[in-house]
Amino acid sequence: MAKKKAAPKIEQPWLAHYPPGTPETIDESAVGTLVEIFDKATKKFAQRPALESFGKTMSYAELDEASKSIAAWLQQQGLAKGDRVAIMMPNVMAYAPILFGILRAGLTVVNVNPLYTRRELSHQLNDSGARFIFVLENFAATVEKSLPDVKLDRIVLVKPGDFLSLKGVIINLVSRYVKQAVPAHSLQTTRFTEIIASPGSGAFEPVEVDREDIAFLQYTGGTTGLAKGATLKHFNVAANVAQLDAWMGRTIAANKENVMITALPLYHIFALTACCLFIHFGTKQLLIANPRDIDGFVKTLKSTPFTCTVLVNTLYNALANHSQIKDVDFSRLNLSISGGMATQKAVARKWKELTDSAIIEGYGLSETSPVVCANPMDLEEFSGTIGFPIPSTEVTIRDEDGKILSYDEEGELCVRGPQVMAGYWNQPEETAKAMTDDGFFRTGDIAVLQKDGQVRIVDRIKDMVLVSGFNVYPNEVEDVLAGHPKIVEAAVIGVPDEHSGEAVAAYIVRKDESLTPEEVREYCREHLTAYKVPRRVEFRDSLPKTNVGKMLRRALRDEVLGNEGGGKDGGKDGGKDGGKDGGKTNDKAKPAGAKKSPAKKAETVKKKAEAPSKTN
Repeated sequence: MAKKKAAPKIEQPWLAHYPPGTPETIDESAVGTLVEIFDKATKKFAQRPALESFGKTMSYAELDEASKSIAAWLQQQGLAKGDRVAIMMPNVMAYAPILFGILRAGLTVVNVNPLYTRRELSHQLNDSGARFIFVLENFAATVEKSLPDVKLDRIVLVKPGDFLSLKGVIINLVSRYVKQAVPAHSLQTTRFTEIIASPGSGAFEPVEVDREDIAFLQYTGGTTGLAKGATLKHFNVAANVAQLDAWMGRTIAANKENVMITALPLYHIFALTACCLFIHFGTKQLLIANPRDIDGFVKTLKSTPFTCTVLVNTLYNALANHSQIKDVDFSRLNLSISGGMATQKAVARKWKELTDSAIIEGYGLSETSPVVCANPMDLEEFSGTIGFPIPSTEVTIRDEDGKILSYDEEGELCVRGPQVMAGYWNQPEETAKAMTDDGFFRTGDIAVLQKDGQVRIVDRIKDMVLVSGFNVYPNEVEDVLAGHPKIVEAAVIGVPDEHSGEAVAAYIVRKDESLTPEEVREYCREHLTAYKVPRRVEFRDSLPKTNVGKMLRRALRDEVLGNEGGGKDGGKDGGKDGGKDGGKTNDKAKPAGAKKSPAKKAETVKKKAEAPSKTN
């Protein structure tokens, strides 16, 4: 039998620039499961507050008991080890107990964006094979609409005030009757309060969970427009927690009583791993159920001193510009982490001036659990790079043929390490496309490796649009548009936007001249989550294509940004209506922050690379 070729030695210049005391690698043999991390934390920090929501707290001991109660109930429902259970809710008090209850029972978590439409939800439930779903009652109507398309054995209905005692009753009444935030439905469900009460935590029988067991199916899009499940084992996520501990553990541990602002939704991989990391340190997590309500967000920040924020650029920007933000006490803040999308220099500067805390930017993807690179914790000013590869992580920059490039050369960023996923759920061909022959994951991002080991992102190969840290895939939006009876064809691209980083723009050839931009958006709202709905809609006589009829999105993007000057001082509205007459291309609109076209080699690499989900 022929011996497998040894992988070439990868240069790691970043190691020479690691902060003092930072290990080059983690002990992978010591990495266990997320259940072990959780068990150790709930015992060690039993009396500390673990979660806070709407002014009520839950201790680590109470979190432990609640998760056992949920696990015990799941065990009595006939679920087999490895079965998938979905969670569809924002950051309410019940989320973490449910998540760890599922993991404790030896099951796999399928995180679902609660803003999904019937179409999006149906695909994810069918693809994952989820048998049960825990859903906040505010989103139960969407589950009901999906039932003709899916098979669910049990639906558990959660209320926003669950675990919040008498205050929770008031919150539930306000949500249902004052805010009218609970659409009518007739689902046959099990109430969450029932499963907490019976059979109870004492009935839980510990399950032998192995680090090779699947912890999460974390859904991300791709070139097909259909979401793919990144298969994350306990080992992958637990390894990333160990890597982050090695990188930033001393900074977190410097505060005896840490309070983390958990505003990013826990169904997002960035927030999910951060939650596991900070549980490991016995941190209290202040849950923000609706971070888009900036007034309410600031009000909450004013009520509780905190030590750490984990946010995206748009939230840092919104907070920094709020009229009452100077009333917030930032005296204990020692860690401001940013991910999910590129952090803008102006926002970082504004946040530093406000809080005296530099934003520490990192980079990652759903497929890498997620963190790949991060800036040093002692950073005094925003660096503009994504920092260094974290311990036990190797990165290379490669050309279109897979050849490793030298310093300061642009190519595709590729990653190898214990945090890289096991593959895409039930999609071996897609998995093979995403990996190099020597085991590196192809990120689909164009980057440069500097001589000091820092990595700088140049552009994305893929056509994905990044809206406030959430991925939008043009094929998916185009598929929806193609179903409109008045549309011949459409192309979707991202255009720079000063508020959300990028905005979705749709360029349409009409079948019926009566079609208006608002009619297009209204149609999309029926089939797509709000952030995927095109903000800009423009009508054209034709769209650029190859000689075989393939849509040339890059040519369209270059033309649009070229016509608009590609400058940073463009119009704030981004030309989102395509002109008030709804029929002409608005050439005068100049969206802020427009980028130059990427290097020519990026276009060549794009033809070979797949489109994994970037969480930056």
